[in-house]
Amino acid sequence: MAAVVLAKGRDRRLKAGHLWVYAGEIATVDEGAAAGELVEVRDFRRRFLGRGTYNPASNITVRLLTREPDEAVDRAFFERRIDKALSYRDRVFPGETTLRLVFGEGDYLPGLVADRYGSCLCLQIGTLGMERFRPVLLAILRERLDPAGIYERSDLASRAHEGLPPAEGVIEGKVPEVIPVTLDGLEFRVRLAQAQKTGLFLDQRLNRQALLPLSGGRTVLDAFCNTGGFGLYALRGGARSVLGVDISPSCTQLAREQAGANGFQDRAEFLEANAFDFLHSVDREGRRFGIVVLDPPAFTKSARSVEGARRGYKEINLRALRILEPDGFLLTSSCSYHIGLEDFLSILQEAVADSGRTARLVSVRGQSPDHPVCPGVPETSYLKFALLHVS
Repeated sequence: MAAVVLAKGRDRRLKAGHLWVYAGEIATVDEGAAAGELVEVRDFRRRFLGRGTYNPASNITVRLLTREPDEAVDRAFFERRIDKALSYRDRVFPGETTLRLVFGEGDYLPGLVADRYGSCLCLQIGTLGMERFRPVLLAILRERLDPAGIYERSDLASRAHEGLPPAEGVIEGKVPEVIPVTLDGLEFRVRLAQAQKTGLFLDQRLNRQALLPLSGGRTVLDAFCNTGGFGLYALRGGARSVLGVDISPSCTQLAREQAGANGFQDRAEFLEANAFDFLHSVDREGRRFGIVVLDPPAFTKSARSVEGARRGYKEINLRALRILEPDGFLLTSSCSYHIGLEDFLSILQEAVADSGRTARLVSVRGQSPDHPVCPGVPETSYLKFALLHVS
């Protein structure tokens, strides 16, 4: 097998547990290495480090699949990995039929994401290497789960860096336009063709549950509400009212439908608006809420725009703090990988100081356990969630 040989001293990150080899870490590539195919990764003395898929068109040139020199990357290999992923989900969410089944590097299957929504699967393939294994992956998922249908949401911008076109649509069986699912006693309606990413934002599941004991009798503002997930949990927890705000008309419409499906329509309102502008106007008007939820999209996708992202996060958290009633709660998130946890907490500290409020940090959390973190791959730990009690 052709080998990718790393430059001297450029193997430390890989040895520490990372699964990616960047182009700048490579000294030489053996003749015969082909895009999308398997290669061995070796140090500058050509000692074996692992085996993975190769793509010279990508800055992430190799994505490691195994560190075992005698482990073949074949159908049996993918069966073992997928079986381990499914077994783990059975332990952390026994009997659950709405969850993430495979989380890329978190399950040591870089480039593959699979979600389950009842009897249907949503698949996302993000790399050329995993694309080459598509027939095997589909066959295994079909055999293990027997889905009624599989929908693909491989419409990632990053696929262009892999030399791949976007791919979206039903690839097997039948997938209804609306998939009704139940999660934590709430009914959700998943529209895979219209949803952002792969359907529901399942990574926030346990963080949404934090609203259940806090919401009784409260007025709740759910900013950047998407399809209303946090608001539904607040309503289930007994919120007096929920106001959800999102810039997407399709999201707010689905949020209304889901509130109605759960019998919450009399206590829920969803507005199509820019959340930044809305927070500013609410502050200016002097309106107050008992709970404010901030779950914005990523404000930065690269290290180059971190400062602008910091300003954005501080702005929305400052406004949220100012419109909270005394004894209120702020639930705030960042899914920007390039804003680390320490930086996120620093932003919150600055916002609290500038707001003139007194706040206590009640808890700090991350993503749901069906999105496991690979310790050697910090990119798998992207979601930061903080709960603050504000007086």
